[in-house]
Amino acid sequence: MTLAFPAVGWWAMVFLAVPLSLVSIIGRRWGGALLVGFLYGAAFFLVNVSFTARYLGPVPWLALSLLEAALTAVAGLLLMWAYRWTPRVLPGRWGRLIVLPMLVAGLWTMREQWLGSWPYGGFPWGRIGVTQVSGPLAPVASWVGMSGLTFLVVLFCAAAIEYVRLGRARDLRTALPAVGLLLVLVVVPAFPTTAAGSMRVGSVQGNGPAGYFDQRAAGDLLDAQLSATVPLIGEDMDVLLWPEGGIDSDPTARAATAATLDALSERLDAPLIVNAATTRGDEFFNTSILWRAGEGAVQTYDKIHPVPFGEYVPDRPVFEALAPDLIGLIGREYTPGRTVPVFDVDGVAVGLAICFDVIYDDVIWAAADAGAEVFMFQTNNADFRGTDENLQQLAFARMRAVETGRAVVNISTVGTSQVIAPDGSVIDGLAADEAGAMLTDVPLRTGLTPAMVIGPGVHVVLGWGSLLALGAVGVLARLRVSPQRKTAPSRQRNGAAR
Repeated sequence: MTLAFPAVGWWAMVFLAVPLSLVSIIGRRWGGALLVGFLYGAAFFLVNVSFTARYLGPVPWLALSLLEAALTAVAGLLLMWAYRWTPRVLPGRWGRLIVLPMLVAGLWTMREQWLGSWPYGGFPWGRIGVTQVSGPLAPVASWVGMSGLTFLVVLFCAAAIEYVRLGRARDLRTALPAVGLLLVLVVVPAFPTTAAGSMRVGSVQGNGPAGYFDQRAAGDLLDAQLSATVPLIGEDMDVLLWPEGGIDSDPTARAATAATLDALSERLDAPLIVNAATTRGDEFFNTSILWRAGEGAVQTYDKIHPVPFGEYVPDRPVFEALAPDLIGLIGREYTPGRTVPVFDVDGVAVGLAICFDVIYDDVIWAAADAGAEVFMFQTNNADFRGTDENLQQLAFARMRAVETGRAVVNISTVGTSQVIAPDGSVIDGLAADEAGAMLTDVPLRTGLTPAMVIGPGVHVVLGWGSLLALGAVGVLARLRVSPQRKTAPSRQRNGAAR
């Protein structure tokens, strides 16, 4: 499964990995299902999120990976029960070929949603849907979203497994569910959003010392961004975009920084979208700022999902007692934002996400609902230099373009940065660990894709709906077994009397 994710990105590997994972669950008892689920989760997450050990060592990496593996193990029980109970309730071939695969796919998707929402807001990182961004199934995400695409991929795999398990290869009707679904997945085009002109965007990757442990003096990050912006001076643009962590002081509180941004905005004759840590009262925020010369911060958006154990420490006294040195590194406690992630830039609605905000569906839904015509994502990947993290996050950005039918400008402090078309293809880009600037005519789009309209409903149906369906199947399976147990002794007695 790890091979399906960047940097390798072999999207087709999911069609091998998912069946192998499911087959290993079938027929297990609860102990075996827990063990298999844990081993699968550990093998996957220990590699997939190994970037978390880049600077902080093995403790955060092992803690996150093994927690995700434990949750995966618990969810493996649900899959085991689905395979055990459904054939008892629906023993016919269509129950095996249609109902069972749908239940299994729903429970797999529910597992992704569970890991992506709990604990402490979850970490929706290793989702199957995102692996398909470079494959022929990507357009389907514009209709059903990333979770819906996960469901359909697993549904095909589970249906194919049941076709083989039934052992009726000569009866071509038994292949219809899997083959029919595959044809739909391959043939369905992306939902067409409506062209609404273009926006000329300058975006700058300063490649400054933006990591936690990078050696730097005050103002070094701002200076790096300013130096990389120089080639754009004198160019015509509608807005200049800088990444997360591009400014190392609060321009809303520090006059010198505000004056620097004023001068830059005036020279460019364009507003700026920048990012900085800001303070309001006793609270800290990770803030995107729309800045205009002479006006300052005319609009702000605070990151909705600060990273637990990165930007704040939940239950700090507990974890500080366990790992005081590591927890002590996290000095600030960022507060979650409460504003809509959209800026109005001279009449153009710009959707926003800050770093890991991009992996949370609710941020994208909120921006789409607010009329975003283009998305601009600001991120800082400096703490993960030399790993696949920036490419995995970039895959999310590309899939968000497909889901929303919108172009995306994904700008990083250190890379990889890209301008992405509404179909997920790359318009422009900057390599990692190099300073540079892009000036791009970015297409604008209007109209909501079905994925944006039904996205919250898909989560509810595939999440809670799958659990309710499994519960119903379990009750029916028990009711079916109970009468058989009651009649068995009477049959034996009657046989003895005869």
